Amino acid sequence: MLQRNERGAAAVELALLLPILLLLLLGIMEFGRAFNAQATLTGAAREGVRVMSISRSPSEARASAIVAGGSLNPALTAPNIAISVPEATSANPCPSGSTATVTITYTLGSLTGIAGPFGLTGKGVMLCGG
Repeated sequence: MLQRNERGAAAVELALLLPILLLLLLGIMEFGRAFNAQATLTGAAREGVRVMSISRSPSEARASAIVAGGSLNPALTAPNIAISVPEATSANPCPSGSTATVTITYTLGSLTGIAGPFGLTGKGVMLCGG
């Protein structure tokens, strides 16, 4: 049992440590959410460049990346997705042997208001034609 002169010590210790522990918990939540969004962007970029490499259609590649990034909130849109093929022509947007790159830029808002917004980028690179 606490003695009379130690009664408030536990309350003072809690008052000092609780804000630090809450800040740590909220930071873990923000980091986990940003990490998950980054993994989703990387997967969406890989899926987009895979479709670009095989189908040679930028519109199909964008649509595929948007579907693969479906768990993001707010959702991906076509302006978030940049497709680059240096040797591309209008007749052949992904010539065999050239390198296609899909880059997705995304701004993730803050969940807690402590940090953010976070600018995230996912990138996928693949040879055209397989």
